[in-house]
Amino acid sequence: MTTAAPTEQRFLLDGVDWAFYESLLRQVRDRHIFITYDRGRLELMSPSWKHDKRSRLLGLLVSILCEELGIPVEGGGSTTFCREDLEKGLEADQCFYLRNVDRVQGKEEIDLSRDPPPDLAIEVEISHRLLERISIYAALGVGELWRDDGQHVRVYQLEADGEYHERSASPSFPTLPWQQVDRFLELSRTLDDMNWMRTVRQWVREHLAAH
Repeated sequence: MTTAAPTEQRFLLDGVDWAFYESLLRQVRDRHIFITYDRGRLELMSPSWKHDKRSRLLGLLVSILCEELGIPVEGGGSTTFCREDLEKGLEADQCFYLRNVDRVQGKEEIDLSRDPPPDLAIEVEISHRLLERISIYAALGVGELWRDDGQHVRVYQLEADGEYHERSASPSFPTLPWQQVDRFLELSRTLDDMNWMRTVRQWVREHLAAH
């Protein structure tokens, strides 16, 4: 008898103040639970296997691109980013500092009241979120957002109007043909992580790093 991996579980609470949100963050700590807070509403989510797998692969892709193209990077993983003055906070599936890497390198804690937000965040949206998270990313000032619906990955850039607009290429990796991202994820169906990384790395070297 086999047991299927659990699907995503989500819970939504209303009327939650900032003090309760901070207390919950301290209690949850390093448990694999995502907490989204937006002006009194709080969502808790435990990710599924598919959610985590696609998130992990996209994060590995960013790391490979940066290594092969010589782009300085500081990964933030699923660090909690929040601002009390905005009453908003969340954990990205993956996030990275690229343009602002020098401003956070060596820091043990990030405080958005004085430090910049991540330059790039990855948001896996396989199932419907109970809270709308895109406006939170925008309010926090995350410049680039990759949104993965489980079938396709789309890239968005934060513009001067405070809204995200879809782009045909990543601002951080403009030479990467964007349709290749979906192809990379499709490859993971037939390759283990090690061979997947080896294949992606070789493609980047042949098609991007050599130019």
